[in-house]
Amino acid sequence: MLELIKSSERGYADHGWLKSFHSFSFADYMNAKRMGFGALRVINEDRIAAGTGFGTHGHRDMEIISYVLEGELAHKDSIGTGDGAGGGPGVIKPGDVQRMSAGSGVRHSEFNHAQGQTTHFLQIWIQPDKLGVAPSYQQEHFATSEKRGRLRLIASNNGADGSVTLNADARLYAGLFDGAERAQAKLAAGRIAYVHLVRGSLTVNGQVLQAGDALQVVAEPQLLIEGGQDAEVLVFDLAA
Repeated sequence: MLELIKSSERGYADHGWLKSFHSFSFADYMNAKRMGFGALRVINEDRIAAGTGFGTHGHRDMEIISYVLEGELAHKDSIGTGDGAGGGPGVIKPGDVQRMSAGSGVRHSEFNHAQGQTTHFLQIWIQPDKLGVAPSYQQEHFATSEKRGRLRLIASNNGADGSVTLNADARLYAGLFDGAERAQAKLAAGRIAYVHLVRGSLTVNGQVLQAGDALQVVAEPQLLIEGGQDAEVLVFDLAA
């Protein structure tokens, strides 16, 4: 079963310094039909104005992934990550994947220190398997060449293939597709998939997606990804 969710169906918030599209219910956006999918709880497409950001705030018992598309994001937290500006660990740029396990509790901030440049990124929350784990941070870089014409594992429950490690039964893949490039991914019994098209256009199991669209996949044996036009896609493999 395939359910196409159009970009226009997402929630939207304009805070001036922050413009955000919500794939699932979040903050003031509430949609009883979009409370999450499997362990996937949040996908926010955020744009942060230059010189602004999220002040220090707390999280607990959530796996939080940041995926930067344009610009950069400076992360600083209560477990010692980040210097708040400049280079080094905690500054996330395109190609980087950051995972913060909030666990028993962590406080952090995220800022766009680059003048004259908007930071465009995805904020992703996945519910953990266990509550109250020690908070932790991990950041890895995945080159464009690793994602070209294929699905590259970037987050998993066991850190396979150099992916960031999640405290959740979930696997997250990223891929870049254009022209004749195509990929297939098998879905094991008892697994579901959520496909989020970051940009461009793409066909998945015969369904055409445009930027911001998503596809919920249940009881399908595989995904067939093809027909990309400057497409960047995220694929979540989740427990049903």
